[in-house]
Amino acid sequence: MNDHTPKKHRARRIVFITIGAVAGVLGLGLGAILTVGGVFVPSTYLEPWSATYYQRSTDARMQVVAHAVLAPSGHNMQPWNVVLDEADAGVLDLYADPSRLTPAVDPDARQTMVSQGAFLAYLRIAAAELGYSASFELFPDGSYDENDLETSMSQQPVARVTLAKDSSVATEDYPSLFLSDTNRAPYTAAPLTVAQKDALTALAEGSAASVSILSDQQDLTTLGAFGVEGTLIETQHRAATAESAAVFHGTEQAKNEARSGFAVEGQGTTGVKKYFLQGLLTVFPALNDDAAGARNAIALTEAGVDHTAAYGLVSTPGNTRSEQVEAGILYAQISLHARTLGLVMQPLSQVLQEYPTMAVPYAAIHDEYAPDGHTIQMLLRIGTPTTEYPVSMRRDVTSLVRTP
Repeated sequence: MNDHTPKKHRARRIVFITIGAVAGVLGLGLGAILTVGGVFVPSTYLEPWSATYYQRSTDARMQVVAHAVLAPSGHNMQPWNVVLDEADAGVLDLYADPSRLTPAVDPDARQTMVSQGAFLAYLRIAAAELGYSASFELFPDGSYDENDLETSMSQQPVARVTLAKDSSVATEDYPSLFLSDTNRAPYTAAPLTVAQKDALTALAEGSAASVSILSDQQDLTTLGAFGVEGTLIETQHRAATAESAAVFHGTEQAKNEARSGFAVEGQGTTGVKKYFLQGLLTVFPALNDDAAGARNAIALTEAGVDHTAAYGLVSTPGNTRSEQVEAGILYAQISLHARTLGLVMQPLSQVLQEYPTMAVPYAAIHDEYAPDGHTIQMLLRIGTPTTEYPVSMRRDVTSLVRTP
């Protein structure tokens, strides 16, 4: 019996050593993946989300712009430039940035104009919190030359913003500025209350845009199908997938440099999982090829529309540049106030894009929900969240400033 004991001990030691070696190799591999994914890199691209970020400037205009950079934008491109009036410390001009267009999915730059409106809505909420009223004059120097759009964008401001000291303005939506504007996760089964619907639709009073909140089962089914169809078509549109891939940033360092576009947070990935996924995608880029990206996008949309309490449609009578900006202002107001009410939203506006392969569902949704010739500017999922979604990259406020 004693003769066998040393052999048993040696066998056990070999097993333990083998297990330890395998665990060590796995640990080293995991550490390497997390390191590649940026676990030790400071996330400077998130600095604008700090509640004190605006205090880096003493200029009230820069303080409100520092908040407005948190606004949502198409492809998270943040296509904004500002020019500070040298003669009046209360005035700034907002310009669309033609270097940040996404022509494959937004060939007419309509979504870019909606993004300008979102910026203005965030700016106005911030101004109210800081004791100012913010008034907007849209296209103060005239409309764009549509035949030379990019040049015109550089020369013609979208809006002239005037700040005036006003202690009477108030807002309850200021804390919502610092919450993620998009939640792509499934929502709870809780329906919107009458009070919630009324509060959101009331935001359209005095606006050139309108909003409809739809929650009948037939509308949920129909609009959900439009959302899935739009996602499917976009994932098959090669120019669109290439455009998205060009602005996808898979590591912390890349995000710190770009501070705009897409990242894994867009799928709700946070914490250690975020760094692990970023590391895997860096080491094995084939994991995020077009086919995999398409499958993920479609699955995410299908799961979302299957768990949606209501849809919102933001529409305008026509489709002028001013109306597009007004629609963006209203959309952002709805998004902010929804968060104040404990709700979340996700734009599902692929079906509203104007490139040729989207033409059939684009016409169908307008025939169904805009029969009077109105233009649907935004399609939104709305509901009560099941999970908190992470915030995304934002540009440093000083990068928005242009000299006259």
